Amino acid sequence: MYFELSEEHLMIQQAARDFANTELKPGVIERDELQKFPHEQIKKLGELGFLGMMVDPKYNGSGMDTISYVLAMEELSKIDASASVVVSVNNSLVCFGLEKYGSEFQKEKYLKPLAAGKNIGAFCLSEPEAGSDATSQHTTAVDMGDHYLLNGTKNWITNGGNASTYLVIAQTNSALRHKGINALIVEKGMEGFSVGPKENKLGIRGSDTHSLMFTDVKVPKENRIAEEGFGFTFAMKTLDGGRIGIASQALGIASGAYELALAYSKERKTFGKPIAAHQAIQFKLADMATEIEAARMLCFKAAWLKDQGLPYAKASSMAKLFASDVAMRTTVEAVQIHGGYGFVKDYHVERLMRDAKITQIYEGTSEIQRMIIAREILK
Repeated sequence: MYFELSEEHLMIQQAARDFANTELKPGVIERDELQKFPHEQIKKLGELGFLGMMVDPKYNGSGMDTISYVLAMEELSKIDASASVVVSVNNSLVCFGLEKYGSEFQKEKYLKPLAAGKNIGAFCLSEPEAGSDATSQHTTAVDMGDHYLLNGTKNWITNGGNASTYLVIAQTNSALRHKGINALIVEKGMEGFSVGPKENKLGIRGSDTHSLMFTDVKVPKENRIAEEGFGFTFAMKTLDGGRIGIASQALGIASGAYELALAYSKERKTFGKPIAAHQAIQFKLADMATEIEAARMLCFKAAWLKDQGLPYAKASSMAKLFASDVAMRTTVEAVQIHGGYGFVKDYHVERLMRDAKITQIYEGTSEIQRMIIAREILK
């Protein structure tokens, strides 16, 4: 095994780190406070190729591997998880799904502007009564011959208000259960499609999370992804890659909090010496560093398997499960190391702690990840 990053990987990592510190860090506290979407920052990320990182250049993508994506996600998430989740959804769920399973027509019309960063995409699976249970879709897509008539509600949709392209999972034939589900491409502005109010969230407050309502929306048949009844498989296969993105986001949140805690521990003095000289703090830092490194290796393994064309569902779920738990533990300890200052917004760690919690919830809760892992190891 070779554990050194290539020159190209190091360049991508440095580019993402520089962008995070120069473009994301200024104003990140204000955006969190005001729930302000990072429009300008996302536009610049698109121009730099970060919104279509793994897409083939012939579709306006950057043609990078998944390791590069993990590196970029970690660096961006150290500073602003609200911005990095936009990158994650656009890359892992929307662009990946369209490039892997979409028709040439769909790639030309939808993938190209998404990969170029001109448009933003959203992945619409969760419903009020069907979050992780993707087989229980209440959103329906009735076959009307040359189009589907789409009705229903989706909620907890990242990029819900700012996206222009939505991949919507809907039930066409309930008698067939999961084999009767389709994946449809819906455009903002289609008649009958409306966006609900922005959710007021605990963390990742700069990202926009909305409910979406569909009332007799006419979706052309040419906007169905792959064959009839492929929607459930499409959602599951796409989420496998999405978990690598969220695992990398969790990794970044954890490593960002660790770096802040490490720096603070060297500056803050008690009893005449830096708190880093106290064994109690050293033990915390040692545990944080060890768990973060383990999470990073899990992310890299899942990314490597994906790049090799090998099965990676178990690896991505392990990475997401472990990294999200590490993010939560690390950010809590980072606040503790900062003491009273950790409770103050100016020191960033309280925001990272709030952001960390969502990584245990979306793309499937920790309990769901354990079910996936158990299913894979019991095969």
